[in-house]
Amino acid sequence: MKKRTSGFTLIEMLVVLVLISLLAGLVGPRLFQQVGGSKTKVAAAQVELLTSALNTYRLDVGEAPTTEQGLSALMSAPNAARGWNGPYLTKDVPVDPWNRPYIYELKANGDFALYSFGRDGSKGGEGEDQDVGLF
Repeated sequence: MKKRTSGFTLIEMLVVLVLISLLAGLVGPRLFQQVGGSKTKVAAAQVELLTSALNTYRLDVGEAPTTEQGLSALMSAPNAARGWNGPYLTKDVPVDPWNRPYIYELKANGDFALYSFGRDGSKGGEGEDQDVGLF
């Protein structure tokens, strides 16, 4: 009489591997979609934070920083900035969630544009590639 040892057969192991592969194939893409949407939400929140700091700067100095001064004017006083009462951020100026600096431009009418081009780094796009900010 043969004594049966406990353990798994090769067929049982293969069935388990197939099931795990199917679950990973179905759940994985949905999980990564959520991560991409989160980055877009983080970028929108950072734009709001920077906009608030820029508006406070404008109240103190009387005008928004020039395009050349950029967002660094929030951390250190530009030469021509009378009334500067910063720094206007508690930490350094953040980069967008895709590790690129935010684009800041002073418009001719005195308003400013502040935005990120999203994951693809180019104008337009949808989903995680969409542009985020004030234009």
